[in-house]
Amino acid sequence: MMKWMRENVYAAGIWFVLRIYLGLEWTLAGWHKLTGGFDATGFIKGAVAKPVIDKATNELIYPTFTAFLEHFALPNAAIFNTVIPIGELLVGLGLIVGALTTVAAFFGLLMNFMFMLAGTVSTNPWLIMLGGIILLAGTNAGRFGVDYYFTPLLHKLLHKFNKEGHDDHPTPTGTNKRAHA
Repeated sequence: MMKWMRENVYAAGIWFVLRIYLGLEWTLAGWHKLTGGFDATGFIKGAVAKPVIDKATNELIYPTFTAFLEHFALPNAAIFNTVIPIGELLVGLGLIVGALTTVAAFFGLLMNFMFMLAGTVSTNPWLIMLGGIILLAGTNAGRFGVDYYFTPLLHKLLHKFNKEGHDDHPTPTGTNKRAHA
């Protein structure tokens, strides 16, 4: 199944349609925030005031994330007011044009999980499922997009970089030969 998801041209066509839909969702969300005067302060305050708790024990389920919101996100809400809409817009555009598709899907998933950890369900589970499929499809998800041209260039550049002796794991004698080649 994974081979089909990652290599089949018909699967790439399905991922193209899915990618466009998901990209439009992210782009519209980011655009509305950029043009509509988005302010994350109220959301963050609400997530801190009513964190996700275990109803049986009345304990925080995500205490570390709640502390992050209270002690970092809230004091720096102005940064989040910019980063969230721009991030959503970039994720959406990356998915629509198929540029760095897996990177865009990863950061989309990261934002969806952050929203869910803060206690917001909304469309996040749906977007997580679709984004997870795109991420699993790997570069095949961008086959009908910029990635079709960009990925081979990136591989060529990385191969050239490694071939020129820029090895991150030198041996103790100072040579750049790996023990497990």
